[in-house]
Amino acid sequence: MAGAEMRPSTTLRPVPSAGAGAGAAVRTRRRVRGLLLQADNFPPGTPLRHFFAWNEKRRRPDPRFVIARDLYHLITACGRDQDALGTAVGHLSGCPVIVARRGHDLLIGDGPPPMAAASIPGADNPASQAARDVVTQLLAAVGASDAAAHAGFFAALDRLAEVVDLHALARRRPRLSPSRRRPPPRRILVIRLSALGDFVQALGPAAAIRRHHAGDHLSLLTTAALAPFAARLGLFDQILVDQRPAPLDFAGWLALRRQLRRGSFDRVYDLQTQERTAAYARLFLPAPIPEWSGTVRGCSHPHANLDRDRQHTIDKQAEQLMMAGIYPIPLPSLPPLACELPAELALRPFALLMPGSSPRHPAKRWPAARFGVLAKALTQGGLGVAVIGAGDERQLAAAIREICPSAVGLVGRTDLATVGALAQRAALTVGNDTGVTHLAAAAGSPVVVLFSSATDPDWCAPRGRKVRVLAVPDLADDLTAEAVIAAARETLGATMVAAGTGG
Repeated sequence: MAGAEMRPSTTLRPVPSAGAGAGAAVRTRRRVRGLLLQADNFPPGTPLRHFFAWNEKRRRPDPRFVIARDLYHLITACGRDQDALGTAVGHLSGCPVIVARRGHDLLIGDGPPPMAAASIPGADNPASQAARDVVTQLLAAVGASDAAAHAGFFAALDRLAEVVDLHALARRRPRLSPSRRRPPPRRILVIRLSALGDFVQALGPAAAIRRHHAGDHLSLLTTAALAPFAARLGLFDQILVDQRPAPLDFAGWLALRRQLRRGSFDRVYDLQTQERTAAYARLFLPAPIPEWSGTVRGCSHPHANLDRDRQHTIDKQAEQLMMAGIYPIPLPSLPPLACELPAELALRPFALLMPGSSPRHPAKRWPAARFGVLAKALTQGGLGVAVIGAGDERQLAAAIREICPSAVGLVGRTDLATVGALAQRAALTVGNDTGVTHLAAAAGSPVVVLFSSATDPDWCAPRGRKVRVLAVPDLADDLTAEAVIAAARETLGATMVAAGTGG
């Protein structure tokens, strides 16, 4: 590792006291050079490697990065023994050991470790406990490939921030100051707007945020179309509606600004992480911007990954929250939802077919006639079939029912909660790359989802209890009904009567 090539060293240098004249006493400081902690000290693909690589490119790095390097510097320069650990703990919670940073060297005081007392029995104040946890977790994470070890370090730093101002410790001349956080309970905001698939993929992160902030007031900012569904999830204390004002809708922006400032939020989790929601941070000005997890420049908890745009949405959000001290992140999951099943489906297992997708992306639609062949095969195998979708997709349902008249047409007759409830009871769901397919996966339904080259499933495919992805360059030319029937049979794990040739 690159950092391991450096040898720790200690040099005593005379340094005049502040304001000393020509005849003033001179006292010594120690210039120490330990090992430089950097991205290469962590295995490829791990969160702390991403975090360090991101910060190494920054002109103004994250305070947590500065503190981590300071600690490793001190520990490796002072021998890695218990005294060295006590010195590092003392720097975080007793009195900063580091006087200043000069290049790759640290200038430290020449007296005994000021926190040696913190490492003796009985020194169990919250600051020293949190500091010891940070030091322990950092050493455990160096070289570790286990995500939990990395998560432990970020969580320990966030606990330390409850009692100590990390920004003050990360200054060029570190100092120890009390945390500026407001005592709990706190007010927390989650931002997740449309589209439906993106919103569903944020349900796991939202559940983790709820668990982490169990005693706090948790609000969600979302769009009007998703607000009723969000209210049924039981995760949020308040639902705020973003009317998404146009760029020149000054009245709309002022109303959104009033709504955000009225919330008096202590922390914001921006799970949208787009330019639009990054602009929302500026709406808090001239008041201080709350602690912010996302991609806003200078935010308190950035998702520090140079390659975040090439991550799957769920992986991206999980790493973002880990860097804010929240771990683990479950897969998206719906709470139990109630609905009355159509009579045709009530007494037997059934499958849901979702033949639609955004009309702006016709390449994402497998031909409706082939859905019809699939529906016929499913019914011959003993399943009921229901076709669901938006109101403007009725012609797709009609094409399916022309081939399989027994299919139940529910297009335009279900809201999101009803779709979720149906998916929770379905034996199988088959659909295109669309939001309702993500909803079915979150409901726990076995899912077969169809992808064309219009979307990369490595970035956005549904994840759930049993999800099978069929990806081809062109859905019309490259995916036969027989291939989907075979995938459905394998996903169901039961014998189905084979269909005739189709589409």
